Amino acid sequence: MVVSINTQSCVKQFQKEGSGHFIFIAVQLQVLGKFAATFRNMLSVNNLSVYFPGNNLFDNVTFLITERDRIGLVGKNGAGKTTLLRIINGEQQPESGTVAKANDLLVGYLPQEKYLSGTGTIFEEAMLAFDGLLKLKSENEKIGIALAERTDYDSESYLQMINRLLENEERFNLMGGHEMEGNTEKVLLGLGFKSSDFTRKLAEFSGGWRMRVELAKLLLRRPGLLLLDEPTNHLDIESIQWLEEYLKTFSGAVMVVSHDRAFLDNVTNRTIEISLGKIYDFKASYSEYVRLRESMREQQQAAFDNQQRQMADIERFIERFRYKATKARQVQSKMKMLDKMEKVEVDDLDRSALHFRFPPAPPSGKVVVEAQNLAKHYGDHKVFSEVDFAIERNDFVAFVGKNGEGKTTLAKIIADGLEHTGECKIGHNVKIGYYAQNQADLLNPEKTVFQTIDDVAVGDIRPKVRNILGSFLFSGEDIEKKVKVLSGGEKSRLALAKLLLSPINLLVLDEPTNHLDMVSKDILKNALLMFDGTLIIVSHDRDFLQGLTRKVFEFRDGKVKQYLGDIYDFLETRRIDTLDQLGNSRKEEAAGATAEVSQNKINYEKKKQQERELRKINSRIEKVEQEIESIESEIAGIDRMLASPEAHTASLADGSVYRHYESLKSSLASAMEQWELLHLELEDAKNADN
Repeated sequence: MVVSINTQSCVKQFQKEGSGHFIFIAVQLQVLGKFAATFRNMLSVNNLSVYFPGNNLFDNVTFLITERDRIGLVGKNGAGKTTLLRIINGEQQPESGTVAKANDLLVGYLPQEKYLSGTGTIFEEAMLAFDGLLKLKSENEKIGIALAERTDYDSESYLQMINRLLENEERFNLMGGHEMEGNTEKVLLGLGFKSSDFTRKLAEFSGGWRMRVELAKLLLRRPGLLLLDEPTNHLDIESIQWLEEYLKTFSGAVMVVSHDRAFLDNVTNRTIEISLGKIYDFKASYSEYVRLRESMREQQQAAFDNQQRQMADIERFIERFRYKATKARQVQSKMKMLDKMEKVEVDDLDRSALHFRFPPAPPSGKVVVEAQNLAKHYGDHKVFSEVDFAIERNDFVAFVGKNGEGKTTLAKIIADGLEHTGECKIGHNVKIGYYAQNQADLLNPEKTVFQTIDDVAVGDIRPKVRNILGSFLFSGEDIEKKVKVLSGGEKSRLALAKLLLSPINLLVLDEPTNHLDMVSKDILKNALLMFDGTLIIVSHDRDFLQGLTRKVFEFRDGKVKQYLGDIYDFLETRRIDTLDQLGNSRKEEAAGATAEVSQNKINYEKKKQQERELRKINSRIEKVEQEIESIESEIAGIDRMLASPEAHTASLADGSVYRHYESLKSSLASAMEQWELLHLELEDAKNADN
């Protein structure tokens, strides 16, 4: 239930006799957000409860949103974050409780997914944010035309039209009517559109770009409360940082659902976590909140343990002296003390989490992917050209840059063989696992979770399907759910689970963290850090990329440039304080503001990379040597058996021992060959800089 609080009575007490201008100006100041500090931009959620079958999504949740709050709403997938936003926006009703807000509080809501259609251009669609101003402008134009056709200048109706025109013009100015086109241009450019896109039809753009237009409209309306559900899913790194800067100066309150730590830390000053039907509310950004939350729980645990010891002492005293008349008064006192003692509770934690590792990567050639003079065009549109690179075994590479510059396109060329010009060669024995940006949408909506995995599982992996699904938090009745009823996070987890069905040595992941909660992202990152193959990842999540990749491919202006180090090394190297500057880097370079990486930095990064390579190769050599030792031991056992066949007649009768013996010798030869190749690779790695 949403309760509206009428603020008009508050305004009326300031009204002067015979004059409506004060009220008029006050209303306009409310629109501008200057009058709102007293009367609006405040919303309270009171004793909110929502029940799903077998689950209390919210249980008597209460909190207040005040002006200028920057709230990060966090929690695991399925905790109820989107439901809470929908209730605040009035789209869904709770089982009990209320949401109370001023009736003149304008709430802007950006859902995770929304089908957007329109016949206008990008600029025209964005300008719909100023619907009221556009109507006012249209009315003024009509009044102006009507006045030009009249000559009864002294008539009452003519004077009324003049007054109406002047009043409209005053309102138009106060509400920023003359700035709406300029503001629209700034917001669209900030969200990654080019000036040349403004005249293109909305229908020409993908769903992600259409969501950017919807976000632009919300920002341009300047609501008192802005509700954003995973806004960074549709933005590249540059646009994310532009949005961060915009929200820092936004005049209203913001509540944002996001699993992007860097974004939350840069934007929010308050964190509300939903966990097991309760909320935990701290005046802190996400990283600080995590520290405070853990500290609070440690204090709770210490207080709980201390109370338990105290209660145990009291109970021992009662038990010891219960039947002694001389101690009856003390026993009664202790019993009353025990009854009145307020029990310390320790907050329950939702410990459900993904738990998986990628299978061992089969050996591949040293060069995994090599491109020469690679180019991709769609008709007259050039995505990129003259691209040359080599990705070697065990490289971890991040693709970064603005949307539309070709990151996903190159990933598709590598993983799916998308048509292109120039050369893109895949190395020897390279087995690719590909997670497309829309991978979740490619799942068959009519199949169940179990069928989705079981249909593609073969061989030894088939009996492990339920275990794999359990590792990705699908258990019990969940595995019988149809894909079409799954949440975005559940679909993403299911799509990731499919990658475990066969051994791979090249992972190509395009935005794998979209829709994953914080804990799931951490577990995916840890699994990738232990992956012993080669990784190519397209991502805009700076926190996720930090420490994961060791090379960065920047896509810019139809070219691909390589940098050593992780995402923050790349940003530091490019001397970028904010990623907004990325788009202006050419001008900065021309002005001499950006310097090239020093040779010492390059040498240092190369040395670190070489050391990592050597450690990996040595580790693999040790594994092969263990395998060789095991095979040789088994062969020796069979040799002893064959040396005295009369003692093992039963074992040798069906011929299986001979077949196994030949198989072992073949495996030994293969392992020895691999051992030799690894030693050659080790020598090459040691001599790489010589």
